[in-house]
Amino acid sequence: MEIRELTTDDLDAALDNRVRSFGPVPEADVNSWRDGSASVMAAGRQLGGFDGDRLVSTARVLKFRQWWAGRAVPMGGLAGVTVAPEDRGRGAGRAIVTAALQRAVELGDALSALHPATTTLYRGLGWEHAGGLHKVTLKTEGLRGIRAERVPVRRVGPEDAEEVAATIARVHEGARDCGPVDTGADLWRTRLTHSGLFAYLAEDGFLAYRWAADNASLVIDKVVAGSERTARALWAIVGSGASTAETVTANLAPYDPVLWLLGEREHDMIDRTQWMLRVLDAPKAVELRGYRPGVGAEVPIQITDEILPANAGSWMLTVKDGEGRLEPASEEATAVRVGPRGLAALYAGVPVSTLRRAGLLHGGDVRAEALDAVFAAQPFALDYY
Repeated sequence: MEIRELTTDDLDAALDNRVRSFGPVPEADVNSWRDGSASVMAAGRQLGGFDGDRLVSTARVLKFRQWWAGRAVPMGGLAGVTVAPEDRGRGAGRAIVTAALQRAVELGDALSALHPATTTLYRGLGWEHAGGLHKVTLKTEGLRGIRAERVPVRRVGPEDAEEVAATIARVHEGARDCGPVDTGADLWRTRLTHSGLFAYLAEDGFLAYRWAADNASLVIDKVVAGSERTARALWAIVGSGASTAETVTANLAPYDPVLWLLGEREHDMIDRTQWMLRVLDAPKAVELRGYRPGVGAEVPIQITDEILPANAGSWMLTVKDGEGRLEPASEEATAVRVGPRGLAALYAGVPVSTLRRAGLLHGGDVRAEALDAVFAAQPFALDYY
């Protein structure tokens, strides 16, 4: 199988593969799918595997940033992985994903994340479960009871995409969030053209919601707020629809402030799905990530990574004054030993004791216990891609 970048000449074949893998694309969405695919292709971020002239497989690596303790790290979002039905089970999926992973490194991504349709393939290539996407369903009547003072809020559209993206980024930075994706202004420009989306911007917050297909409930596409007064104001807007919408569904952080603003909260209706993480450039990922002030450590780490050998070897992890470094070091018998899966989970805040019992981390001495404090996180996602 020959793997190469896809071009707009391959759009029809790529769409056919997409339909065979994930089902029909609604007619109303075909043009937007083509436009989005063409943009990804122009950036050299969509690959295809060919048997002669026939397209066998596809994968795209979306240009995102991902927030880690309030800092944005370049992240390649793996998506659109397809294999023609007649070619499955022959290694085509592993080959195209490996090529996409290597392309992401070439393009400067330090991390890669994905929403898996299957876990086995991606674990075999170094991804590991890192966090959840939490779809929470709330009673709209409860939101109506949130008391809010008047906060300057205005309606926004595609022309406000830059300001919307910048506001969302400021909120994640200020909250020192871990896991949310910064999709950038271009994607928001597209999303804000949706005629059924009601979008509002405050100085330190953003809300976008729509009616569900049944016109009996509301769906929040995005809601973030950097202060109590803005959180109250935005959720009060949603709650104002309580007379016609019984419920509202939103992707939320597990500690979103609305869960503490509600007057009544006996139980939560949550649908959680997992997303996975892969470290592509270990020194870069450590350097760009945020760390809690006052946390310090110096821990020797031995990394193995057959697919991305630049990550492999003996390193010294040093964290001090909110900054992290991963530098080559001499081999130590007491070093913590991890492969790519263990490294991804460690980076995402999975406790060392859990990783040991799962067989993803070995060795180390008392210094290894500091890793829990260094990488402490509760990662979450707000977007599915």
